[in-house]
Amino acid sequence: MTPLRQRMLEDMQLRGLSPATQESYLRAISFLARHYNTPPDQLTEEQLRQYFLYLRNEKQVARSTSTVALCAIKFLFEHTLQRPWPVLDFVRAPKQQQLPVILSLEEVRCLLALIRTPHYHVCLSVIYACGLRVQEALSLQVSHIDSARMMLHIQAGKGAKDRYVPLPPAALELLRTQWRTHRHPVWIFPERGARGILSHAPAQPMVRSGISRAFQAALAESGIQKPATIHTLRHSWGRPFGRLVSASSDATYEQA
Repeated sequence: MTPLRQRMLEDMQLRGLSPATQESYLRAISFLARHYNTPPDQLTEEQLRQYFLYLRNEKQVARSTSTVALCAIKFLFEHTLQRPWPVLDFVRAPKQQQLPVILSLEEVRCLLALIRTPHYHVCLSVIYACGLRVQEALSLQVSHIDSARMMLHIQAGKGAKDRYVPLPPAALELLRTQWRTHRHPVWIFPERGARGILSHAPAQPMVRSGISRAFQAALAESGIQKPATIHTLRHSWGRPFGRLVSASSDATYEQA
């Protein structure tokens, strides 16, 4: 890791940016450096201007990709290098008015039935039942479950904000069943090693790569043509839960 990359990483940590945001920003800066084959701190303002024209006109990247690149480069120059440039205030991709992908009740039922790994099944089911973001679900702790009030305490969600979300009875039962499989004192979904085997004393929750692969495999197997992601379950939140998840979860644990 170069000194500049290390300094930017430390600056992002001091500013309280999430690990996912840190990773995205560092990746965007790496793309910029490779594009010019030049260390980012040696680039000129005109080169940055031409880079954003390249992203828009040649690469035709999505607005989200352009926004991440802008925020990352702006952070690097304004916070790490202490060199604010007007061009970074001028660049802004036009906002796109796109409706989110929504899954029907039957489509959710189909997808969850195809998730055969129990801890992935429970995690995805709770994401749907409670309208969670994937990292919020993965980071659930035993202490976050308020069964007396039937609420989940989501800590450090998007924007580092805490909130409470309703916890359906069927989702509570799923979480309890999941916890009984390992009885970890902290995590509901503790980190797992090779072949999904729980390590002796996992110190952190499981990573998102495995559950993302499981969801995409189920989506391909289902034949559903919608460009769904795990986040689509959050957008589809609000439809009846109950037996939709609890019945399929019972079958999943019986197969395991």
